Amino acid sequence: MGLPSVNIVFQSKAIKAIERGTIGTLALVLKDASVTELTEYIMSDIADIPDTLSTTNQTYLEQAFWGTPKEVKAIVIPDTATDYSEALNYLETIKFNILAIPGIADTDTSTVASWVKSMRDTKERKIIAVLPDEAADHEGIVNFCVEDGTGVAGVVTVGSDTYSASEYSARIAGLISGLPLTIAPTYQVLSEVTDVPHLTKSEADTEIDAGKLILYHDGEKVKIARGVTSLVTTTETKGEDWKKIKLVRILDMIYTDIKTTIEDEYIGKVQNSYENKLLLCAAINAYFEVLEQERVLDPGKNKCEIDIEAQKAYLRSIGEDVDNRTTQQIKEANTRDKVFLLATVRPLDAIEDVQLVVNL
Repeated sequence: MGLPSVNIVFQSKAIKAIERGTIGTLALVLKDASVTELTEYIMSDIADIPDTLSTTNQTYLEQAFWGTPKEVKAIVIPDTATDYSEALNYLETIKFNILAIPGIADTDTSTVASWVKSMRDTKERKIIAVLPDEAADHEGIVNFCVEDGTGVAGVVTVGSDTYSASEYSARIAGLISGLPLTIAPTYQVLSEVTDVPHLTKSEADTEIDAGKLILYHDGEKVKIARGVTSLVTTTETKGEDWKKIKLVRILDMIYTDIKTTIEDEYIGKVQNSYENKLLLCAAINAYFEVLEQERVLDPGKNKCEIDIEAQKAYLRSIGEDVDNRTTQQIKEANTRDKVFLLATVRPLDAIEDVQLVVNL
């Protein structure tokens, strides 16, 4: 039968009153000659960076910390490794929010992107990966690109040093990881960057619409043009919200908080009575209220309740007569070990487009 499944289909999801899960843990996968087997280093600031790592890898870690993530987990594999399969298998066993693999080759990005999609879509792990030049068309992949208006790859210039999109992905991942959920990556300034390929507004708009996270030189400074994921093809279940990194991070956090609490506090521990279902809904709504107070969710627009239609369909599937029952009777019906909830969630976006009409 496999493990009990907590299917929180993100049309709405929910759960009990809990503390919000930790956000801001960044995982970096690095290849280094200093290790002969996979080694994990957990760091809370720059001072924790191992001096045994190569200068290049130490630089990647320093750049990641410029974005002030809560924690960085460096998964270091031997530089002789021909792929990232061992690191990806290990990542599946640890907790993190954002992933980057600075220095990753073009031939490996699609494999990692497929792994991230699988983690999100089939393994209930809501993570985001910053990958260079990877048009994954998926909310779990940030397609970081550094190129001119014709699509030719360029470099990020930091003083006398230059970096490709792959080499600078740790910096972008660290920035995203360190942002509070009330702030979007859009227009975040990278003060250390002295130059990037210059794009016209039209060229930048085209890149963004193609699901690319790009750096934009506004004539004075370099900043993230817009905090977008690689998703460009919207569906009924994944609309425009899934194109925004800020909103995906909020929904991911809610999913993880809810799923973890259900598994830890409810599954196998709480009787599946109507009263307990109501208590579960109340707990979920209390959780939403906390997020509303923190201005993560839009106040008054978030609610969890028993899913009448899903419950009715289930009762019918086990031979129960639902056509002659009232709505209240359906709510109170015994659904064995199943719980059907329906939630509406409205995350708050950041101000990104302003229209000002000046009348004379």
